[in-house]
Amino acid sequence: MAQTKSDPNYKVIAENRRARYDYAIEDDLECGIILEGSEVKSLRKGGANIAESYATVDDGELWLVNSYVAPYDQAKTFGHEERRRRKLLVKNKELSKLWQATARKGMTLVPLVMYFNHRGLAKMKIGIAKGKKNHDKRDTSAKRDWSRQKARLMKQGG
Repeated sequence: MAQTKSDPNYKVIAENRRARYDYAIEDDLECGIILEGSEVKSLRKGGANIAESYATVDDGELWLVNSYVAPYDQAKTFGHEERRRRKLLVKNKELSKLWQATARKGMTLVPLVMYFNHRGLAKMKIGIAKGKKNHDKRDTSAKRDWSRQKARLMKQGG
């Protein structure tokens, strides 16, 4: 289902733009996040960072590690830990696919974007990725530059 700009509940909270540069993303999947109340309030204000975080499969559960959710000032006594491990919710079939990708194929689970969906629930898009080497990054950059240059030339009519 494509999201429209007029949807009042859909809102991107945090995006990991560096992930597409550092990793070759082969597949992605949407999953839910278990959050505390003060974390949800903080995310609604936009205080999150997933740039240095990653996901891992431990004891048959999917966890988001090292993600930052800013403290919520109004929840002084019932606040949350800023960089705690947060459990991600996926179906068992998807979890086994993720476990196989990380354990057998040496892939990495990279968070791509954290957002509130059209129903107002916090979701995260996880990418199943393989790390790029420096020459791969240069190749990607060269291809992107060439496609831009090609489009510019075509636009000029040359």
